[in-house]
Amino acid sequence: MKHIINCLVENQPGVLARIVGLISGRGYNIETLNVGPTADPTVSKMTIVVPGDANIIAQVTHQLSKQPDVIEVVNMTNRRHLDRELILLRVAAANHHDRAEIVDLAALFMARVVGVQTESVTIQMAGNQETVADFLRLLKPYKLIDISRSGVIAVGRD
Repeated sequence: MKHIINCLVENQPGVLARIVGLISGRGYNIETLNVGPTADPTVSKMTIVVPGDANIIAQVTHQLSKQPDVIEVVNMTNRRHLDRELILLRVAAANHHDRAEIVDLAALFMARVVGVQTESVTIQMAGNQETVADFLRLLKPYKLIDISRSGVIAVGRD
């Protein structure tokens, strides 16, 4: 199972490296990592997606909580929350028929065509992890030329 962990950390040089080292040093994988400033310029928010069972996540959150630069750690997975990921992808569209199918598929997922080239279409899409995975699965018959993913971000709903 994938777990979404939000951490508020002090916005200091080296904090990101220490957090990543802490998790990877224990042999755990980080599937996605997103870091950005908060309303307080001295604090950053890290959203980390870590696959693993409850024991692994309990250990990761416990170890993160002990770090001096970490202000707060919240496992969002079992809480009410909203999560999103942004993807930009370029899909080969060798003919008008393929281009029309790709544009129609993008519209079904509320994605936007942000660029049209002679032999490809560039699409921007934001959605939760499952929606992004479904969209990419349906694009499998087409050649993906390039893809960039932001990683997951999440906020609580309580």
